[in-house]
Amino acid sequence: MSTESAGTLHPLAPHHLPSFISDATGADPMMTNVAIFAVVMVFLLTTFFLHLHSLPEQLAHKVGANQLQIVGVLALIALFTHNNIYWVAALLLALIQIPDYETPLGRIADALDRLKSPEPPQAVAQSAAAEATPAPTQTASKDAAKDGEV
Repeated sequence: MSTESAGTLHPLAPHHLPSFISDATGADPMMTNVAIFAVVMVFLLTTFFLHLHSLPEQLAHKVGANQLQIVGVLALIALFTHNNIYWVAALLLALIQIPDYETPLGRIADALDRLKSPEPPQAVAQSAAAEATPAPTQTASKDAAKDGEV
């Protein structure tokens, strides 16, 4: 091969080659661009997936602490097992406000305890205060006087 043949192109060859065809040096700009695009897209898709996955927990911050813990556990199970049903359950649980049954039931139980006690609340407080004060003790001289009389 001479330099004269390399300088002349075949008459049917295109005079301008597209940019995605590699040149004689072996550099492949299209592969480099696709590799950079793939790395950026994997990073963006992973970030989107993790942000979407944490959506139930962000919504559950508006509800009670126990419900937040349950939603967090369901979301974590869904993340590690790749079962979407856990994520859907966590999302539904985060969106639904569970009614507070504990507070009214506690008040009812306290009211029933007050009704059940035989003494009124003031008498209970006075009897508790009376039990807390110690009874007066006899002095040693009175004990000695009693021993001498017998």
